[in-house]
Amino acid sequence: MKKILLAAGILLSYNGMVSAQTAAPAEVKTAIAVDNAFEKLVARKGIKDGFLAVADPEGIVFKPNAVKISEFYGTIAKQPGTLTWQPKFARISASGDLAFTAGPYIYQQSKKDDEIYGECVSIWRSDAQGKLKLLVNLGIQHPEPAKEVIEDIKDPEATKASASKDPFKGKNIILATDKQFNDALLKSTAGAYKEFLSPEGRYYFPGFEPMTGSDQTMRFVQNQAIYITAATANAGRSASSDLAYSYGTARIKKGNIVSNFNYVRVWEMDKRHKWNILLEIFSAVEN
Repeated sequence: MKKILLAAGILLSYNGMVSAQTAAPAEVKTAIAVDNAFEKLVARKGIKDGFLAVADPEGIVFKPNAVKISEFYGTIAKQPGTLTWQPKFARISASGDLAFTAGPYIYQQSKKDDEIYGECVSIWRSDAQGKLKLLVNLGIQHPEPAKEVIEDIKDPEATKASASKDPFKGKNIILATDKQFNDALLKSTAGAYKEFLSPEGRYYFPGFEPMTGSDQTMRFVQNQAIYITAATANAGRSASSDLAYSYGTARIKKGNIVSNFNYVRVWEMDKRHKWNILLEIFSAVEN
């Protein structure tokens, strides 16, 4: 009898392992739905209450430097104006615990004011109940777009990667990867992007419409002749080890002009298990 029970226990344990390994990955429509609900909430309750309603306890915005969403919006009476946006670029981790959405926005302070155009990026992290909450939000401004943003919304591939027993290991790997890219920028801006930017990567820079793909991004970096020095502030990684984020500060030199920026990066692991930048956005810090 003991042998039968032991065999049954082993079989149940094995079946549990197989089930965990073959579980269907999360679907990106979950992140799109959360982003759309956020946009509707802002339209109904206003910008301040909308952000506070979806914020992760550690969620940040850049105003102009990184500040907790709860601290910034919790201390202002109201943020006037209307804000609308559309997610056009999105991913979610196979484990469903990390996602990002990005796309064009339109802001108008009042009906008599001109519309302001730009791009916004939101990073979402699941809470204890599995609900995605806003972890990072950053936007840039550019002239009225001359063309539609190319849509790129994909589900994650199935993965057998398991969560690390060390909760700090995943974060430390991304911190090190982000620093490695920053070190590469010191040697060659174009060379760093050639090595680290995904072929599908997108590049968001103030005053310019989004650049899609590594070729277009490389042309922009080379034509602008910019020199970037950057410092990592924080990072995180999904439990399924396929999606990650990082953010920090940067100084960008063009000719004799040096300006301060914040940056946010989204990282994606490729089939060779190499981390590539899927999205990078720079936001100017005005003096």
